Amino acid sequence: MHRFRSYVLPLAIVIGLFFHRHLTYVRDVTPWLIFSILLLNYAAVDMKKLKVTMLDVWIMLFQIVVSLGSYFLFKAFGASEVVAQGVLAGVLCPVAASSVVIATILGANRETVTTYTIVGNLMVSVVAPIYFSFIGTLQEVPFFESMWMIFRRVAPTIALPFFVALFLQRFAPRVNTFLCRYKGFSFYLWALALTITLGQTIDFMFLNGKEEKASILILGIASIVYCAIQFAVGKWLGSKSQADSSWVRKTVRWAFGSQTPISSPWLRSSRPCTPSGRTCSTAGRCGARTRRPPQAGNRPKNTS
Repeated sequence: MHRFRSYVLPLAIVIGLFFHRHLTYVRDVTPWLIFSILLLNYAAVDMKKLKVTMLDVWIMLFQIVVSLGSYFLFKAFGASEVVAQGVLAGVLCPVAASSVVIATILGANRETVTTYTIVGNLMVSVVAPIYFSFIGTLQEVPFFESMWMIFRRVAPTIALPFFVALFLQRFAPRVNTFLCRYKGFSFYLWALALTITLGQTIDFMFLNGKEEKASILILGIASIVYCAIQFAVGKWLGSKSQADSSWVRKTVRWAFGSQTPISSPWLRSSRPCTPSGRTCSTAGRCGARTRRPPQAGNRPKNTS
């Protein structure tokens, strides 16, 4: 089945396009898929090698500074609030949990990507409430309430599989060894999660995108540009690492360039619902979207 891996992304896009309405009914499965992906990954991780390095710090600093700077830059050039906030969320959102799957297939270090997956999500749960204390429509929400709102949604997906794997490695090594044998199945779980979330994104665009075509186009172009920038910066940071190894460059490039909003549904709770969402090929794209009620006699047609 390995020879079919290169067809996963185009297949997910095609299925998402033609069956987008149907895929929205199974969106609640996505967190469980991500949980399973991470559990299989964490089971194969040497927990003693997980450590935060300066690479992680530099990547997080880039996200924090560039996301806020991009917001004000787009606003300065006359972009709408929807576009400016969409770019901010796209840059700030943490690395995709599923990026570990693809990164390790391409030769990245599993422990390094795993470390940044955890600390990156924790960083967003702290920084996002600060940003949305002066950006968005719910600025009156207290900081700790906003942080808890994001953290309590992200923690079960990111932290729970980590502690389960830690428990299994310590007290049930046979079960952990059994899971390690099937860590390759995480790729196919990722493919399923990718298909569902792309379907949600496409369905949202069909239902709500008619009035936001310009915003969708700008966000799409911005997504491509920022993905390229982050891959380039990630490769550069990896090359500057003291560990002179090709997997360092691959690891940082993927950890930095494969961001995706596991946290974004909860970020959108603090700002207007927008048709934003980055177009990088990762799962967990945009979560559940709020549908705009159709006008009487003008119900959107199912194009699937």
